Amino acid sequence: MAIFTSSTQAVPEVRAVPRHVAIIMDGNGRWAKKRFMPRVAGHKRGVETLRTVIKACVSRGVGYLTVFAFSSENWRRPQEEVNFLMNLFVSALSNEIDKLHKNDVRLKVVGDFSRFEPKLRQLIDAGEAKTAHNTRLTLTIAANYGGRWDLLQAVNRLCRAHPEKAGNYTEDDLEPFLTMAYAPEPDLFIRTGGEQRISNFLLWQLAYAEFYFTDLLWPEFDGAALDAAIDSYRQRERRFGRTSEQLTAAGEPQVPLAPLAQAHDENA
Repeated sequence: MAIFTSSTQAVPEVRAVPRHVAIIMDGNGRWAKKRFMPRVAGHKRGVETLRTVIKACVSRGVGYLTVFAFSSENWRRPQEEVNFLMNLFVSALSNEIDKLHKNDVRLKVVGDFSRFEPKLRQLIDAGEAKTAHNTRLTLTIAANYGGRWDLLQAVNRLCRAHPEKAGNYTEDDLEPFLTMAYAPEPDLFIRTGGEQRISNFLLWQLAYAEFYFTDLLWPEFDGAALDAAIDSYRQRERRFGRTSEQLTAAGEPQVPLAPLAQAHDENA
């Protein structure tokens, strides 16, 4: 398993198209409410949107897509909605794994699985195993995930693995135990729905991500919306602690870059 270097330890390669996009898919319930539909209808539509965004990421050359499907705090929602979300997760895994595999997409699921029913855990294991060697896109679903939980579980695992180094741990020691150790840190973080916070998502990994917030509700997000987010990303000067003059001296690409081409086949 590849271990990627932290952006605080070394300067990562800057690409015109983000290598890793992380998304909080917010606004499903509000989308449904605006249409006088039950909240669960918005969640069902959100699955369709995710399918569209996966295709868009593949066609644009994004290598990693991580989405926040269910946070560790979402258990506080009404029990009826929680039950529906769990059943929807089971249904989506059952229906989508073969399609992901056919399109060379690797599935990873990260989070605390202890509260999941055995059937859901079995589907996660089977889906990850079936798609393990796919390379076109790595799709990570964060489910019952929290950034603080991730850090705590990593520290606990590190302490158990290397008690002899207690008091002298480094970033390099900790990173292999984080749930996203198999992926580079996100270049671009997107949140739909108009909220502007990270809500306990990837607290360690988002240290140097570029943030993009949109008022679009998640079911309204599509390939064109992804292009707008990537175009915003392409206007950012990614310094990683350095100065603009240092970037110029090093001959690194300077902003602004040309807008991302709009002619994409959404069915690719």
